[in-house]
Amino acid sequence: MDKQELTKLLNSVAAGSVTPDEAALQLKLEPFHEVGGYARVDFHRGIRQGVPEVIYVEGKTKEHILGIARTMLETGQSAVLITRLSQEKADYIARELPIDYNELARTGLLGKMPEPSGMGKILVATGGTSDIPVAEEAAVTAEALGNEVQRLYDVGVSGIHRLLGNMEYVMSARVIIAIAGMEGALASVIGGLADCPVIAVPTSVGYGAAFGGLAALLSMLNSCASGVSVVNIDNGFGAGYLASMINHMGAKP
Repeated sequence: MDKQELTKLLNSVAAGSVTPDEAALQLKLEPFHEVGGYARVDFHRGIRQGVPEVIYVEGKTKEHILGIARTMLETGQSAVLITRLSQEKADYIARELPIDYNELARTGLLGKMPEPSGMGKILVATGGTSDIPVAEEAAVTAEALGNEVQRLYDVGVSGIHRLLGNMEYVMSARVIIAIAGMEGALASVIGGLADCPVIAVPTSVGYGAAFGGLAALLSMLNSCASGVSVVNIDNGFGAGYLASMINHMGAKP
């Protein structure tokens, strides 16, 4: 249950189509549900945080993933987002449940992609083509959480004219996710051009002294551009989630 579903339930009580006892029973059954002794699915997360639980795959077996996903759907969650999903595990789930799998982003979506409900557009920009898998994870996450997303890929500082030639996207965004490996300079450049929050995502793309994304992370943390915040290395999901929260501030529930 999310905030919209809770509001709908309360309106039904006010209208008399659902009794207070029926509503109380629905809420009582909601907090969490134990699945096979390996998971406790949090059904109140949508009410508390505005976004239902998302399935993070790494460390879970394909049977775990299917069991959790099925439970979420059976209890009324309209869409289930799955992240860090391999092709093998996606194929296993597809034998039981219809799934929209994005191989590049390593995400799966069960149910219907929601209509955009945010206040504006989220721009996802990358320094290079090699950063696109992380960018797609961010973009798909934001879309699954009800946002309109624009993609602007391969506009890094080795050819800054590519970014400057697309300034209309930068200036019209409500939130920007800047994704880069190597030295991670893209976030600072965009931060100095944009009038909206910039979420920087360092990636593990780079040669030896990039230290698996640590160089980009430290560069982004030390950005002199105001309004830049930083998430963990390769954390496209975290960036997409945070961008969605910002984009929904002030939106009607």
